[in-house]
Amino acid sequence: MFGKRILILAAHPDDEVVGCAACIGRARTQGASVSVLYLTDGCIARETLWPWQRKRHARRVERRRNEAEDAATAMGILPVGWGVRSARELWPQLPQVFGEVQTAIAQFRPDQIWVPAYEGGNPDHDGLNAVGAKLKQRLSVLEFSEYNFFEGKVRSQTFAATDESTQVVSLTPAEKAFKKSMLEIYESERGNLSAICTHQETYRPLANYDYSLPPHQGTLGYTRFQWVPFRHPRVDFTLPEEVSKAIVSFLP
Repeated sequence: MFGKRILILAAHPDDEVVGCAACIGRARTQGASVSVLYLTDGCIARETLWPWQRKRHARRVERRRNEAEDAATAMGILPVGWGVRSARELWPQLPQVFGEVQTAIAQFRPDQIWVPAYEGGNPDHDGLNAVGAKLKQRLSVLEFSEYNFFEGKVRSQTFAATDESTQVVSLTPAEKAFKKSMLEIYESERGNLSAICTHQETYRPLANYDYSLPPHQGTLGYTRFQWVPFRHPRVDFTLPEEVSKAIVSFLP
């Protein structure tokens, strides 16, 4: 199912590892060339941080990029672009993001696109999945599960709802060890990545979603801490209906 020229759309540096590190290795073993387009810098905006953290924002961004470059070198993939927007700013900017993706496609000429799943783990992931939906009329598009909060439980590498097209890849001991080492490269995200399993990866051709609805019923992954009564930097206060509205406005 893997293409020969694969372009991974990463909402944040680390999505390429979380979602598909082992599948990248298998695709490359089959002779594929793999590139990755990072569409945010992976760090929340400077003004969202606590005041005493803001002076170190540029160093945070630089560190995340260095981690991404190290991971890309280790996996044998080629970075083809670096987003200048902050994390949490992808989903409101889907037309601009689509333009950047179109430029990368024109330069790299992939025959297949890999995107994060529409699963409610992160609103940037969900928005980027919609970009994949806009591309799948002319390109093969695969979606990879990263993490979700389906049925009130943190899950990784498994879709909230599977179908007959779902492919579950059981990682070999060597692949498990390699993926663990790639996750460890992203030391700046070690707290967020601690729940990521390394025994499987799951993907399928991009499903047909009703983006006017949340990815699943119940609490989404990015909303589960919104009970905090003040604007904590680590809590994403994005509302699912805001993401759906942005996606529906973006799609034809």
